[in-house]
Amino acid sequence: MSDSSAIKTTASEENLVLDEVRIDPVVALRVPAALAMRRELLPFVLWQGKIHVACANPDDATGLASVQRHFIEPLCAVRAEPVSLRRALQRIYSGLKPGAASLISQTRLGGLTSLAKRPATTAPNSGGEELQAAALSEELLYAAILRQASDIHLDPDSEGLRVRFRVDGLLEDVQRLPSSIFQLLTNRFKVLAQMDISEKRAPQDGGFRHEYGINGSGVDIRAATLPTKWGERMTLRLLGLQTGELTLERLGMATEHLARFEAALSQPHGMILLTGPTGSGKSTTLYAGLRRLIERESLNVITIEDPIEYEIAGVAQVAVDSADKTSFDKALRSLLRHDPDVVMIGEIRDSETAGIAVKSSLTGHLVFSTLHTNSAAGAVVRLADMGVERYLIASTLRLAIAQRLVRRLCKRCRVPRQLTEMEARTLGRMESAGQRVFDSPGCLYCGGRGLIGRLALFEFLPLDESWSELVADGVNETELTAEMKRRRLPTLVDDALAKLAGGETSFSEVRNAVAIW
Repeated sequence: MSDSSAIKTTASEENLVLDEVRIDPVVALRVPAALAMRRELLPFVLWQGKIHVACANPDDATGLASVQRHFIEPLCAVRAEPVSLRRALQRIYSGLKPGAASLISQTRLGGLTSLAKRPATTAPNSGGEELQAAALSEELLYAAILRQASDIHLDPDSEGLRVRFRVDGLLEDVQRLPSSIFQLLTNRFKVLAQMDISEKRAPQDGGFRHEYGINGSGVDIRAATLPTKWGERMTLRLLGLQTGELTLERLGMATEHLARFEAALSQPHGMILLTGPTGSGKSTTLYAGLRRLIERESLNVITIEDPIEYEIAGVAQVAVDSADKTSFDKALRSLLRHDPDVVMIGEIRDSETAGIAVKSSLTGHLVFSTLHTNSAAGAVVRLADMGVERYLIASTLRLAIAQRLVRRLCKRCRVPRQLTEMEARTLGRMESAGQRVFDSPGCLYCGGRGLIGRLALFEFLPLDESWSELVADGVNETELTAEMKRRRLPTLVDDALAKLAGGETSFSEVRNAVAIW
């Protein structure tokens, strides 16, 4: 389709501000960088059956017709604020490497189908095919970085290879590639991750650092394979892409919670534990706390992690590898010989780890770690189950935090409504029926999703001296939770209701994230 008369222009009172738009890189990368930069045209989302194109001049029929040649779908031109458009063009296209750029622009379908559409003129293991696989891997990684994905999933099945990105906690289908591409692509990533490409029937783990952009930016990538019926599936975890956002203010803590966390950080010793299921953002909160500490004063901070998710300047971070000489147990036993002020243990996973964490806090260290429990009160019981004496828990645990992640509503398209009685009953808060909450139907800024980014829900249990007797006497989780309610400490549900009322998230997000007691 190349008829410029079929191109529509949206009518809007204000220009689109690209700094606030969630750009879909698989759409943007279909167009050659030279064309997009020269004509100042940026395809940024497929929504309502049309490719929306940000333009400095929506009347540029020639430029839009050139863009249309790369798409089957019709175009819709959107007038953009010029300065933010130029910034977005620079951000999207300046990091492309020549190999990836050539593949992207060689076909109308573009995106990740470019290698698949090329005729196989050489043997499967020839240098030409390998070069194409290398370029495709660059293109895939670059698209994931632009999309701010946390993971790339390469899943083989009977129809070929399914490519998905995990963005804001949810999996998005990106593209489907033919089986002829599959082995070349996985072998390329295996080589980068220093895996054995001849081993296809046993799980493997590895990693590598990927450099991108003109300013030498890089991201650490953890790779894992798993043999399945249709071949090896591969998952690539992109670590620490948003280190600059690791601040306490960005996490979504209420003013009361932030004050309690700051007070705990000011303690010279003791334990701060984050609890919650896998993927609830516990480590992110701990990293933000570490950054706040080292901003305040010069400290000797040591972390033991598996893996290192974010690199923090001024912190000695120890990467644990069970197959290497630096095992978790060895690193822990050596920890206190290095005179740390602050210690972060990625996870308290057994009685030995719990014992060392308690010993560290008793000997004048501030200890950060995580536990897998459902509530803040559950941290006390979990430590006791690991064999830590109750009086030691009472003496060392300063703050237990339960955490969940929910997606943020798009502020550009959110609309108010009232919480229904059934929804209030679902949250266990009938008195909240009729409260104002918000939904987002979707718009150009959020790509029609209604949600952009994530924030955390929190539940804080500050264990000061007034709690010591209760903890030492062996009360269970139910009794601790009842005492929290008696003292009017906000629960996860209370924090969720506050964020619903503030228009920060939606009822459906809260319902999926919060367990009702």
